[in-house]
Amino acid sequence: MKLDRIEIKKNIQKAADKNLSFRVFDLDNTNIENYLHPHKKDHFCIIIVEKGKIDLQIEEKMHVLKPGKISIIFPEQIHFVSNLHEDSKGRIILFEEVLFCSDILKNELSAYNVNLSANLNCTALPTEEFEQMLSIIQNIEAVYQNPSLIKKEQARFYIKIFLLGLIESIHGKHPVLHQKTNQHLYIDFKKLLNEQFKKERTVQYYAESLNVTSKKLNEITKKHCGETAINAIHNRILIEIKRQLLFSDLSHKEIAFDLGFSSPSALNKFVRAKLKETPTELQNELAQIYNA
Repeated sequence: MKLDRIEIKKNIQKAADKNLSFRVFDLDNTNIENYLHPHKKDHFCIIIVEKGKIDLQIEEKMHVLKPGKISIIFPEQIHFVSNLHEDSKGRIILFEEVLFCSDILKNELSAYNVNLSANLNCTALPTEEFEQMLSIIQNIEAVYQNPSLIKKEQARFYIKIFLLGLIESIHGKHPVLHQKTNQHLYIDFKKLLNEQFKKERTVQYYAESLNVTSKKLNEITKKHCGETAINAIHNRILIEIKRQLLFSDLSHKEIAFDLGFSSPSALNKFVRAKLKETPTELQNELAQIYNA
């Protein structure tokens, strides 16, 4: 079965969305029509149920979301809504990783990162904390309805506060063990990847550095982030390409050599293979979204 891959840039609720990297809309039958069949997204999706309930399948697990529960679906996770009850009420927030998340899940939060995607797929909060989260959502929605350059920065921080609150909540329920386990191997892999991705791009290098086989490293990455080791490496490079295209004054040639590509054409080939567009097209798209 071929899975659809939903792109946030194609989800246009209103004209201003072309220049926004997040969306906020009601949880109802109209807005989840495309979510009723198994698919992937190229962005994060937050689902908050205020009333009623929703049955949400993420990978191999079924989650029943009720008031007090929040689901964060990570990019590339296979999921679909199997049942939205008639009296359900809530919000859906979509946002891109490159601007909002990149500095949240860095090494200083590595203790929180273990199996983060699975743990955040369904989080139950006490009533007071849930109400606080709803208040943050209202702030994000207010920006979405009336965006400006300054307000978009505010939304960025609101989303960070929201995510950090959930991370703190699940950390207490899923404490990180202190002995060496596969969890710590995953953390070590992510740390090493952040340090070496510009120079080292083979699974073999990271496996040997961690004293495990390539097969074992793939098992670990699939368990903790739902992707193969090579995909984790490529996605880390891709995030850095987006950052540099968006935030630096480097030419494409300089970016290519800074990130370890043999030539600008090699960078072009990599971006085209991953995103079906050239670095120039990607840069123009990012500039329109984040700087408009």
